[in-house]
Amino acid sequence: MLVADRAFLLLWLLPAVLRAGASAETRPRAMACQQSPTRVSCKGVGLQKFPKELGQGIKHLELSNNFIQNLSGSYMPGFGQLEYLDMCFNQLEAVSATTLAQLPRLRSLLLGSNHLDRNFLANGEAFRVLRNVEVLDLSVNGLESHMAGWYISNLTSLRVLDLSGNRMTRLWAGTFRSTARLRRLDLSNNYIMEIQEGAFEPLQELEVVNLALNSIHCISGFSLTQLRVLNLSHNVLELFAPEEGAQPYLLQVLDLSHNRLLYFPELPKARDLTHLNLSNNLIASLLPGSHHPEDFVLPYEEMGMFNRTEHPPATLTRVADLDLSNNRLELFPLTFFHSLGSLHSLSLARNCLQEVAWESLTNSTEPAAPSPAPPQHTELSVRSLDLHSNALRALPRWFFDSLPQLETVDLSSNSLQPCESQGSDQGGDLEGGSHIPAPGVTCTPFYNVPRLKRLSLRENNISRLCPHAFHRTPLLSLDLSGNRDLSVPTGALAGLELSLQELSLRGNQMDESRAALPCLGTLRVLDLAGNQLSSLPAGLSCSPLESLDVRNNSLQTLGRLGSWAHGLREVSLAGNPFSCCSLGWLDSLRAAGVAVQDLHQAQCTFQDRGQNVSARITSSPQWLCPWPRGTGSLALLVVLVGLSLLCATVFCLLRKGQKSPECAGLWSNRVGVSPPHPKGEGPAEDSPPDMVTKV
Repeated sequence: MLVADRAFLLLWLLPAVLRAGASAETRPRAMACQQSPTRVSCKGVGLQKFPKELGQGIKHLELSNNFIQNLSGSYMPGFGQLEYLDMCFNQLEAVSATTLAQLPRLRSLLLGSNHLDRNFLANGEAFRVLRNVEVLDLSVNGLESHMAGWYISNLTSLRVLDLSGNRMTRLWAGTFRSTARLRRLDLSNNYIMEIQEGAFEPLQELEVVNLALNSIHCISGFSLTQLRVLNLSHNVLELFAPEEGAQPYLLQVLDLSHNRLLYFPELPKARDLTHLNLSNNLIASLLPGSHHPEDFVLPYEEMGMFNRTEHPPATLTRVADLDLSNNRLELFPLTFFHSLGSLHSLSLARNCLQEVAWESLTNSTEPAAPSPAPPQHTELSVRSLDLHSNALRALPRWFFDSLPQLETVDLSSNSLQPCESQGSDQGGDLEGGSHIPAPGVTCTPFYNVPRLKRLSLRENNISRLCPHAFHRTPLLSLDLSGNRDLSVPTGALAGLELSLQELSLRGNQMDESRAALPCLGTLRVLDLAGNQLSSLPAGLSCSPLESLDVRNNSLQTLGRLGSWAHGLREVSLAGNPFSCCSLGWLDSLRAAGVAVQDLHQAQCTFQDRGQNVSARITSSPQWLCPWPRGTGSLALLVVLVGLSLLCATVFCLLRKGQKSPECAGLWSNRVGVSPPHPKGEGPAEDSPPDMVTKV
């Protein structure tokens, strides 16, 4: 019975033992901290308490991604030199003044992603001893507006403050009363709807403010003249207006993207403004709207009737980067941008642009008839222009002349058709009246643009390129992809032989008869994917390609690799019906060290019992292929000779007892040993034939 009882007890305890073992395996093991004389990192090592035994002289301590819940009543000898403490991503909810008082030299305190909304009264009282802290991170702690104000109410040395990701709804007038030295303030990703007048008034040294991802409807009387960076993106702004009569602003970067602005905003007098982002708004006119706060309550149709000007503000004279993408502009008035002498990058992508015009702006949002020619000496300094995803059907001949510095232009997803150039005879002599477009011209001249380097005409429904379409335009990159049934006849790319380095003809459903590439002597990257090519263009013979993409075509072989493959580094080729019996080109690629990016996806076909069968190229199913041409007769001869010998052998074995002359030669070729004659006896003439040799 004793043995039975013990067995029963073991069986009863076994599940508990197994559960304990499993939990021990899944429980995170404590990892050692990484330590140097003055720096210690204990990131994600499973700590549940503040480590007190780290030693003397530590200045930089990282305790993020642990399970520490409090810093209350902890005696921390040896941390008097600590200057940097990171406790982000813990479960911290309680801090005591006794503990913080032992960190007199602390300059940076990072407490983001904790639970400091709990016990905030006691915690905020404890923070009063942090008189030397300059950097404080209280992001993602569930703090409401009054909680955040309490935490920073006595931090007079604070320079950088992060309150992002909390639950703040408004900024009170006295929130920053004690943080007059603050320079960088992050209030993004809150629920701020109201900023009381004077909330930022104590912050005379403030340079960077991030108010993105809030619910701010209106900014009026903007008076932070010392600001250099202001981010108000992802709000619900319908009005942005500076304070009237304010001194010049130091603003350099202003982000008003992803709001509800209907008009080009009234901008502060910021002569140093270089980056302005107005993308993803509802701007239908570049005329500034009203800047009077009392007008804001009027309907939108009336709001735009106050204080309109026909010229852009002087604020934009130094703007280098202007983003107006994803708005509702229908007219591209170059007059507006004429005074922007420093503008290098301009984006009007994803608007409703239909025309380009030079004339002055009017109060009407309807596009006016385009002027026949620009005024004299009206040039823009733009180098990069993005007009993709609009409704442009043609650009006037003077368009590129007004952009003499243009190097990159994206015109994809429009309806532009390239014009035909007269080649070297007239293509470079387009002066004076030749710039005036002929009535009814619906194409765009891309020739004779001497500084244009990169051009995208992707998805423009271009059906055919005219000869010399890019004559005397030294393009480095040309994108013609997404133009279904595009035809590139001989001479269409003439003039690009010594400049073009990247060419994309992807997704055009072209066969080889529609892809007449010239001898592009500098071409490095070629994208021919998504077409119907059964052979590579002959023009590749003199192109020093480095990257080739021929995926999803009708290629059965790449053929003999010519000089164009000598510098090839990578190729993509899946989605072609390659022949399993013609893979010599693949061996050549491998021998040359070319990386086949998608070889594991590539397949080939072979004949099996009259049917086409597919197999992965990596399986090398060449043994199923027919014999090479010229070897079939030899193979048949070998088979016939073997059958003849077999038949003769069988015939001779059946003729036991009689040795026919026909078998003599056959037996003489057998390998064997005849038994010796008995001593003193003659040859054994009466021995049966099967006693000679048996095979």
